[in-house]
Amino acid sequence: MSTTTAGRAGARDWGGLAVLSLPTVLLGLDVTVLYLTLPSLAGELRPSGTQELWIMDAYGFLIAGFLLTMGTLGDRIGRRRLLMIGAAAFGIVSVAAAYSTSADMLIAARAALGIAGATLMPSTLALVSNVFADQRQRSLAIGVWATSFAFGMALGPVVGGAMLNHFWWGSVFLLAVPVAVVLLVSAPLLIPEYRAPQSGRFDLLSVTLSLIAILPVVYAVKRFTKDGFDVPMIAAALIGVLFAVLFVRRQRKLESPLLDVRLFANRTFSAALSVLLVGLVGVGGSMLLITQQLQFVEGLTPVEAGLWMGPPALLMFLAAIGSPLVARRVPPGLVVAGTLALSTVGYVLLALVGSSGGIALMVIGFGLVYLGLGAIVALGTDLVVGAAPAEKAGSASAMSETVQELGLALGVAILGSLATLVYRDQIDGEIPVGTPSEAAEAAGGSLAGADSSAQRMPAGWLDLAKEAATSGMNTAMVVAAACTVVLSFTSAVVLRHVGVIGGDEPGAGGGVPAEPAKSNI
Repeated sequence: MSTTTAGRAGARDWGGLAVLSLPTVLLGLDVTVLYLTLPSLAGELRPSGTQELWIMDAYGFLIAGFLLTMGTLGDRIGRRRLLMIGAAAFGIVSVAAAYSTSADMLIAARAALGIAGATLMPSTLALVSNVFADQRQRSLAIGVWATSFAFGMALGPVVGGAMLNHFWWGSVFLLAVPVAVVLLVSAPLLIPEYRAPQSGRFDLLSVTLSLIAILPVVYAVKRFTKDGFDVPMIAAALIGVLFAVLFVRRQRKLESPLLDVRLFANRTFSAALSVLLVGLVGVGGSMLLITQQLQFVEGLTPVEAGLWMGPPALLMFLAAIGSPLVARRVPPGLVVAGTLALSTVGYVLLALVGSSGGIALMVIGFGLVYLGLGAIVALGTDLVVGAAPAEKAGSASAMSETVQELGLALGVAILGSLATLVYRDQIDGEIPVGTPSEAAEAAGGSLAGADSSAQRMPAGWLDLAKEAATSGMNTAMVVAAACTVVLSFTSAVVLRHVGVIGGDEPGAGGGVPAEPAKSNI
């Protein structure tokens, strides 16, 4: 039997949206909960320093590398089918991660979780665009979907902290199992299948080229965050750029490419991707620095810090839901520009935070930053997906997710490194003569190192380190504010041709309306 989702969505479709949001919440939670878990698992598995880094990074590497491949694969074999395969794999591998008996086993499980996770994000977003054919409903649905990931990130410290108080470190990974079961049972009932007609042959060489293009770039960004410019970082970046060029050249020659590079000729598609990329840079950096400030400077536990991050997450949720509604009457470019202007105010407030008693100012400032995040993710994602034909929705969704992952990583690398440079510059010369070399090196490198070596330093020295770290955050936020105000004006210009969502004029709502979804249920 064949059904379609043409016209306005009904109760079943909104129920399907709730199902599609579940794995997105799970992926967001998985990002933050590991930060809480690391001390506990380190005590039991005893990983080396290198293994600790791979436990943290393997997931991000693989999910970024496989997003594009999985987005296009879903277009070919069926988006619901790929979603269910990925959910089942994510649940199974999560059990393996929970019961890992060695650091190497956990690293392998985290890598497998990254590949499985790469099937979930583009599949869910592409299916949202298929289920909600009406432009206004689709924009609102994408707003709900967009908040799910950040909602999961906000839940991570709270839920993870509660579980670690009662269970062993591996229990946090088992949260994926009930989510996978619910999705596998409900997806066939609530979500229609879609696959692109005449999708052509799946090109494995393109998959290889895309991986060799993306993975070295992600590695270069992470390496820069830790070690700055060095030979391995530069070599990785150059390899990534070289293979990106080869990838694009091959896509131009194929009748059924892994990524249709002609999508970039659509100015709505390209402009929205650019706004997402640059906008997420500031968010990624500020998220890292605020989290560190709350814990190392203000002395909050991870759970307490997570609770203080609740109000900003609520503002992001309101912006993601409200901005598509406002964009029915006000052009999306102006909505994005306005919320980014509020984010600029937020960054300015963060630049004024002192080394003590600044929790309220941080929450207000970060709340305004998150307000802009909610709007650009909801409207930017809608514009990207809406600008692509229905049969390219998976590929377009994957591009949206890839630039957001890259933006967050660049934010951590650029703003995090800037804050570290300011910290090291201010702390240089302040370390007392005669301090053990190991303690001096740790204290001079970061506030976390200064905190861990505080007992071997003179009284009051940690306060100097906190002031230096706060100055580093302030400087990074000034840079973020300057970039965001420029992005605000730029958004108003580059998206000025996009009409109100659901309007009758050409280009309204982002571009090509979605074609009816084809179902085999």
